[in-house]
Amino acid sequence: MSRFKKADLSKVKTISLTDRPSKAEVGALGKPFPPDKAREYLEALPKFLKASDLKELIKRIATARKNKFPFHVMMGAHSIKVGLSPIYIDLMKRDIITGLSLNSAGLVHDLELSFAGKTSEDVAAGLKDGSFGMSEQTGAMFAAVVNLAEKEKIGLGEAAGIYINREKAPYREYSLFAAADALNLPATIHIAVGTDIVCQQENYDASAAAEASFIDFQILADLLIAVDRGGVVINVGSAVVLPEVFLKALTVARNLVVQDCNITTANFDMLNHYRPAMNVVKRPTEKGGKGFNFTGHHEIMIPLLAWGLKAYIDANLS
Repeated sequence: MSRFKKADLSKVKTISLTDRPSKAEVGALGKPFPPDKAREYLEALPKFLKASDLKELIKRIATARKNKFPFHVMMGAHSIKVGLSPIYIDLMKRDIITGLSLNSAGLVHDLELSFAGKTSEDVAAGLKDGSFGMSEQTGAMFAAVVNLAEKEKIGLGEAAGIYINREKAPYREYSLFAAADALNLPATIHIAVGTDIVCQQENYDASAAAEASFIDFQILADLLIAVDRGGVVINVGSAVVLPEVFLKALTVARNLVVQDCNITTANFDMLNHYRPAMNVVKRPTEKGGKGFNFTGHHEIMIPLLAWGLKAYIDANLS
């Protein structure tokens, strides 16, 4: 028993997700764009700096998929909050994206979007009166996913997709995890206890959530064996958690299988951070392959990447 006093989460006052104002709703989400003219646009760009890098990354992804190597996407929750889920889902359905890894905030926003059609509350307003992150439905849904993972002895990401589809969430067409489940693609969730709004409520089971997330770590480490041989992994907007998880999972992959490395990595973010630059772009590619770094807003850069990918892959150009 700890010597120190703990906050009593059983006394926390919750609010309704349905009534809570949210900044992101399904009507404002992005839409997949046909690949027409994308290749012409990209080839018309100057052959310098990041324009050349973007074209090379697109061609490397196209080559990887042509050769049946994975294209794995890691992302922070911001991708969901700025309406990119339909863009990613389109690439998953086209067999371009072969797997996903998110932090646990990604699951929070995916659940809210799937069941309520909205997500992303006003943090500053809710913090003033202690209502921030206190949506009763969000905590209950997260707990249900954790319970399912524990019962079935599966990863948190797999459990999320099963739960959303099984419960027939009204907006599940916008869910990354529901899409991964329907397409039989791996989707992993990597938690950090205390970082998410669900940790504020009594029904948060930290040990069960961590156990399910550890299964996801092992799944990621296994799939990185193939990625390291000739695939591509990108990180979109995760500054700490996923770059750290990726580095450890890649170490496990290289410890288990000794092979020539030809991994392509890329980091997309609005700011340059140390860990993505080192743990995603630089260190993993020193043994073989190439890393790229792109600075810009996700809601512009990711649709542009997706547009180009569809054009190059559809045209079978590599």
